[in-house]
Amino acid sequence: MLQVMTALIEYGSPGPLTEFEGINVEILANLGTEPIELCMPTHSLVIQPSDAESIALPTERFVTNQVRPACALVKALLRLDPAPVDVPREASNRIVGTCRHFAVLSCAFLRYRGIPSRVRCGFATYFQAGQAVDHWITEYWSDVESRWVRVDSEILGGEVLEHPEDLRPGEFLSGGEAWSSFRRGDIDATTFGVFGTDNWGAAEIRGNAVKDLAALNKFEMLPWDEWGRMTDAYDGNTGPDYDELLDAVAAACATDDSRVASQLYKLVDLHVPNDLVQ
Repeated sequence: MLQVMTALIEYGSPGPLTEFEGINVEILANLGTEPIELCMPTHSLVIQPSDAESIALPTERFVTNQVRPACALVKALLRLDPAPVDVPREASNRIVGTCRHFAVLSCAFLRYRGIPSRVRCGFATYFQAGQAVDHWITEYWSDVESRWVRVDSEILGGEVLEHPEDLRPGEFLSGGEAWSSFRRGDIDATTFGVFGTDNWGAAEIRGNAVKDLAALNKFEMLPWDEWGRMTDAYDGNTGPDYDELLDAVAAACATDDSRVASQLYKLVDLHVPNDLVQ
């Protein structure tokens, strides 16, 4: 049983994967100071693998899709174009990455300005009708509204959604929210999964719940990273005890007390191993 609560998680400062160590401050100097100003540049810094393929980027360019730290992503970006990060890049000069990379860079920019922010792993309902697609977003704390505001930086300035700067309830479900809904019988798990793959169902929700807990602890991993009992869960080899653990994960991710998520994250089944954080 969990006994002693740990300290509150400081979301206004960088974590291991959102710091800008070794980056010239002049590259970051012209970033805005308001949350959406800080998130906006990201959509012109990263290109999805499918879009990169469509413009025939060289194979070696796809390596950034496997990069976790924001500082390494920015260094790769600067090797392509040394301009400050607020300057939009042509598609051919963007780093290749998934929705997770958009979210992590936005979170890193927000934390750089001291704005409390978090990456969330879950599912978006606005890409495919009737489906909840595996997706990552950023959220920041609004003192004015006293709430976390969810932003999809990947589609800012686009036409996918009218308000990507402030996602409405139900448009994005975190892994924990999706798991709780599944356990209550409110959703059909077969409609939750990874677009373009056969990976759909409760196993995908389990995985995203664990990844969301890690992200709330400032370890924003790659979408395909696995640790603890996640591989067994994806393979359908876990039982009721693991599902009950995920009930606790979902509850921890839903509370406003980050000490609960911090304490739960210490469990070996949920904690990201050191050799995976690089």
